[in-house]
Amino acid sequence: MAQHDSRPRSGASSAAPTRGFLDAARAPMVPAAREALLAALDAGWADPRRLHAEGRRARAVLDQAREELAAGLGVRPPEVSFLPDGPTALRAAVEGLTHAARRRGQRVVATAVEHSAVLLEGRYAVAHSGEPDRFAEVPVDPLGRVDPSALESALDGPGTVAAVVQAANGEVGTRQPLAAVHAACRARGIPLVVDAMAGLGRDPVPADFDVLAGEALSWGGPPGVGVLVVPERVRWRRPGPVSELEGGRTDVQPVVPLALAAAEAWRQTAAVREADAAAARELVDRVRAAAAAVPDVEVVGDPVDRLPHVVTFSCLYVDGEALVTELDRRGFAVASGSACTASTLEPSHVLAAMWVLTHGNVRLTLPLGAVAPDRAAVVDRFCRELGDAVATVRAQLGVQGL
Repeated sequence: MAQHDSRPRSGASSAAPTRGFLDAARAPMVPAAREALLAALDAGWADPRRLHAEGRRARAVLDQAREELAAGLGVRPPEVSFLPDGPTALRAAVEGLTHAARRRGQRVVATAVEHSAVLLEGRYAVAHSGEPDRFAEVPVDPLGRVDPSALESALDGPGTVAAVVQAANGEVGTRQPLAAVHAACRARGIPLVVDAMAGLGRDPVPADFDVLAGEALSWGGPPGVGVLVVPERVRWRRPGPVSELEGGRTDVQPVVPLALAAAEAWRQTAAVREADAAAARELVDRVRAAAAAVPDVEVVGDPVDRLPHVVTFSCLYVDGEALVTELDRRGFAVASGSACTASTLEPSHVLAAMWVLTHGNVRLTLPLGAVAPDRAAVVDRFCRELGDAVATVRAQLGVQGL
């Protein structure tokens, strides 16, 4: 085993580096949203269901937040509900469709790169029902895009009552062909759930969906705010007793200050979305080029039709956890493993479904410019140090001459 040389290498400073946060799947709120949250703690602390003045004030704050998000999403305010987080909203989206259609069937179709909230629920349903056809995972191509012919075949399976497809994958950035997918679903009378958690606020709002799920974290809002959009035209019903909360779509009362902060973050982010996305795309292009220049490194996902702020690459002869640790030592916060189950440190189910390299996986999710005004400088430094960081980890593992 080669000994690690602790002396500073070229491109690395002996001083403690300035931290560079490149794992913005969960990032600080945009400053205006933080201020709105603090202000709402005074105005929106009461139960908005109460009739007293404090309750009416909280209700006004909640209505204001709902109206702001509905306008941004292109829907009516009653069609927007606040849930505890994005995965909860996504599960509710599927659950409400399947429960409403339970007399026709219970089969759900999803791509193999969907969020774990969908895949694990589907696999659980199969395991506990003894019905292998109850949940279908549709394959994707090496870029992570769903195979249209395979999707249509899956939709034709008997008892299919819902389909789930991401707007874009939060791990590799590849966008899905939602227009074609939605058309195939409409032709069969099957509602489509679109998971927009990875791109809302960073990419155009999806236009092709029947039910939409998102999360405020993606647009610089606070944690603890999921968004569920159920248009009035869609037949959706939550299992169990009818709830009076959020149009009957949850039994958890929204935290009013968090909802207002999410709406303010949306307002701030939407105003600069196109410019921020263009700048982020250029930075991601730099990272893709720098990673591709390192020997035995594979950059994955569609290089063009993708989210502007996400990039993933995989390195041969490198352990992903070790590389994340080395980059952290150099002042870069990055992620590894599956984007929705990263705490397990298991190989990414997304990369496995794409049939690409899963070893030494590193994922960057660039923060918004409002949160990280120095992100261009951080990306430049990351690009300069990446090759040396990979070489360092390979040397630690006794792999040399690469």
